[in-house]
Amino acid sequence: MKLAVTGKGGVGKTTISSGLATLFARDGARVIAVDADPDSNLAATLGFPNPDEITPIGEMNDLIADRTGGVPGTTGGVFTLNPEVADIPDDFCPEHNGIRLISMGGSSREGGSGCLCPENAFLRALMGHVIFLVQDVVILDMVAGIEHLTRGTARGVDALLVVVEPGARSLETAKRIRRLAGELGIPKLLVVGNKVRNDEDRAYVKSALEGLEVAAFIPYSPDIIQTGMGREGISAALQGEVGDQIRQLKSRLVEAFGHPA
Repeated sequence: MKLAVTGKGGVGKTTISSGLATLFARDGARVIAVDADPDSNLAATLGFPNPDEITPIGEMNDLIADRTGGVPGTTGGVFTLNPEVADIPDDFCPEHNGIRLISMGGSSREGGSGCLCPENAFLRALMGHVIFLVQDVVILDMVAGIEHLTRGTARGVDALLVVVEPGARSLETAKRIRRLAGELGIPKLLVVGNKVRNDEDRAYVKSALEGLEVAAFIPYSPDIIQTGMGREGISAALQGEVGDQIRQLKSRLVEAFGHPA
């Protein structure tokens, strides 16, 4: 099962991504969580120890130079466009509680662009590998929008989860993502309403995104908003109503795409 989680900045993409990753891992699935947002906090939210010490793949210059034959930070020149990346998840990425974390790093912001540089060639190859060739559950916590998914890799994603909150800007972003998803050929797009307070919020989201399937409504949690998730990360949040709704979302995904464990 390959899932990409996107939406406007601040809507809760990392909460949904980490919650799903944690629940799949608890059920025995092998999970790869991809932090494709340079501004994200996926490692900390998943409870990885010392998250600030994790070196993003896109910043491993010696590794990139060795695999591509190019010089990171430069454009043009001669380098390998299809470097060897099969060993990267197991040998270069940390694992915690059954979840392997791939932190893409700052260069991932242009991972699907036309930038002709060794680090983007390396990251594209890695993205294609985890989407098409590994048999694990792969959950991509993406930068706002989906521009860094190429047309090829987008076709390997089982579903695009668009996280929204009951606000005009968030819903406009969702409409833009819907258009881009259609252009890229992503087969399934599901909406996840987050920070929802009441039935009026639910009706507002459904009305604004008519024609899109809303897979779940996650309730507003003042504890998460005000205090963050603390050292335990998402585990503490999964003990309450937020966790109940993310579990229902997971069950819906399993029904749609089969159990990955």
